[in-house]
Amino acid sequence: MTTLQIPAMKVSKLAENIIGSEIIKLAAEVNEKVKQGEKIYNLTIGDFNPKEFPIPADLKQMIVDAYFADQTNYPAADGMAELRQAVSVLLKERGGLDYKTDEILIAGGARPVIYAIFRALVDANDTVIFAVPSWNNNHYSYLNGAKQLVIEAKAENNFMPSAVDIKPHISKASLVALCSPQNPTGTVFTKEGLEEICDMILEENKRRGPDQKPVYLMYDQIYWALTFGDIKHYDPVSLRPEMKNYTVFVDGISKSLAATGVRVGWSMGPKFVIDKMKAILTHIGAWAPKAEQMATAKYLSDLKQYDNFLVEQKKKIDLRLRGFHTGFQKLKSEGHNVDSITPQAAIYLTVRFSLHGKKTASGQTLNTTKDITKYLLDEAKLAIVPFYAFGASDNSDWYRLSVGTCSEKDVDGIISGLRNALQKLS
Repeated sequence: MTTLQIPAMKVSKLAENIIGSEIIKLAAEVNEKVKQGEKIYNLTIGDFNPKEFPIPADLKQMIVDAYFADQTNYPAADGMAELRQAVSVLLKERGGLDYKTDEILIAGGARPVIYAIFRALVDANDTVIFAVPSWNNNHYSYLNGAKQLVIEAKAENNFMPSAVDIKPHISKASLVALCSPQNPTGTVFTKEGLEEICDMILEENKRRGPDQKPVYLMYDQIYWALTFGDIKHYDPVSLRPEMKNYTVFVDGISKSLAATGVRVGWSMGPKFVIDKMKAILTHIGAWAPKAEQMATAKYLSDLKQYDNFLVEQKKKIDLRLRGFHTGFQKLKSEGHNVDSITPQAAIYLTVRFSLHGKKTASGQTLNTTKDITKYLLDEAKLAIVPFYAFGASDNSDWYRLSVGTCSEKDVDGIISGLRNALQKLS
């Protein structure tokens, strides 16, 4: 009898070595507990519960109407002209940015935009500078074969990188990747902090001269509409107009309109870069669906309704963020080893559990951040994401808490559960 030889399963080196998401690993553990009937407060995902944060009702109807109007064939490669025009007006009227329609590229959310920026600007073995904690820069660098120059940002600077952090490495860089408001921290650049980074990039490009590839800045501002209180969003081009030659933005409706699944994002930047990104995405087919594009264009053509939606949306998010922050500060005042950073923007609260070395009621020592994360899940029924999932040190005791999936009444229950779990530690 002939024995069948099962061939060795081989894939590309890129696929073989790609790193899975730490957040997805945590989500699998959470989902298993939910299957077992446990009540878990899952504040891990940077998304919205549509029951708590629905997209604008008018936008929803416009999407339906666009499908019934047979807007179901291929969209234009760089996005429908109507949407690029609406985005151009939005950026000008609400963001103070002047971008023509041929300097704007529409894509299926922010992820294809980021991928296209990396592919258009970064060659294999080029250096990309980014700070941690941050979202997915490590993975996009890996997919591009780039060298990663990682800066660990500090709590005293609200986890935002500074020019002082970046400057020793800027001469090596092809791309600096920044995000503000920041995922995972929910914090923003100060005007002075961003100006210093812009001045440093301009100085470096002046040093390189016209014959060298400049250092570009990828500026992810997907959360820019979600700032709270007196917090102001700043962007490189408004602060330093010369930065328009070197800045490529990441933007879209995913966060401002709670429309993560609608998949409409865009980039704006120098036309020759946008044209190359368009060519790359043409071959990938990472377009936003045509019906969603036409509906978004119609919705954004009335900025008054956009403003009205944002006012209510921000109230709901801010209420949850401040509720959690107040709760953490109360726990801290009671003597528990926790803390939180005052919320500034986005849907995230940066929280701290300084519990390394604590003992549980069963006598287990919480030696690692993973131990602490598991304890919070088991005892407080709270799932949040440790900063090491965003590239920070394995022993970092800081976490991202996302409020997009929780109800207002959940806040007190979560704080109460935390208090009970913390009281069991010695």
